Amino acid sequence: MRIGLVDVDGHNFPNLPLMKISAWHKSHGDSVEWYEPIMGHFDKVYLSKVFSFTPDYDWVIDADEVIRGGSGYCIKVVDGKECWDNTQNTSLPYEVEHIYPDYSLYGITDTAYGFMSRGCPRGCDFCHVARKEGRHSYKVADLSEFWHGQKNIVAMDPNVLACPEWSDLLGQVRDSGAWVEFNQGFDIRIMDEARTDAVTSLKMKMLHFAWDKYEDGDMIKPKFQLFKKRSGIDFRKLMVFVLCNFNTTIQQDLERIYWLRDNGFDPFVMLYNKEALPKRDIRRKMVQWVNNKFIFHAVPDFKDYERGVYEQFSDI
Repeated sequence: MRIGLVDVDGHNFPNLPLMKISAWHKSHGDSVEWYEPIMGHFDKVYLSKVFSFTPDYDWVIDADEVIRGGSGYCIKVVDGKECWDNTQNTSLPYEVEHIYPDYSLYGITDTAYGFMSRGCPRGCDFCHVARKEGRHSYKVADLSEFWHGQKNIVAMDPNVLACPEWSDLLGQVRDSGAWVEFNQGFDIRIMDEARTDAVTSLKMKMLHFAWDKYEDGDMIKPKFQLFKKRSGIDFRKLMVFVLCNFNTTIQQDLERIYWLRDNGFDPFVMLYNKEALPKRDIRRKMVQWVNNKFIFHAVPDFKDYERGVYEQFSDI
């Protein structure tokens, strides 16, 4: 068969399902290529997207069968809030899900991408992982399923430290000797001495955490401090995602940002539903200030970053 693929989000980050679909079809003798309307007729075309805000592919597709999948097709906006549409099936067949990805699709030679665990016990309102994968963390693969000696690993596990097999999984990564990035971050709320030691034994250029809920402050501040003290890692390698524009005020956002900076962590603002924010919204200015590290450290007080905008808001 002639198989076409469409990465609806673009090619800024490799689409793991498409790499697995490509590998499966090639293993069955099918030809696989990126779909373009001018390339004639295809037997089957797969479209995949991760982000709901990405516009759908609007070109006419010349194919006997067209299949759309990915979380981007399952997230719907209802009354201004994102909701998960359980009527959409986003799961790959078992034999496709557990095949070694076709990294050549994106020309990738030195990095492996994959999941060793799925699910998360948190069930946060702004996150779809629990609704999609279940409200518990569980092992789905060994590292060897998607890593064959590459120098770098991008592990996309949503909450690996909550998985009962966390020690084994982190041990597999450590023993690989590869540089690893857990791009969904580590859950600081369940960090203890054993988990701290396991995490700091990995070859990592950057560690990611998150402080999503303002009200968690009393619980997670001591966790951050204990991790910092035990690990001794420099703040430049300790990035903390700070969720804003969900249910917090600007003052609460700044309180978290200042506390993290003052305690040896590097905050990074993540805006919820950023596409719906007005272009001149104060939160966009906060992103410019915090996420540009040269500015953030040169101008320590948000009041001084852009006073004309700042003075419009009395709650800062």
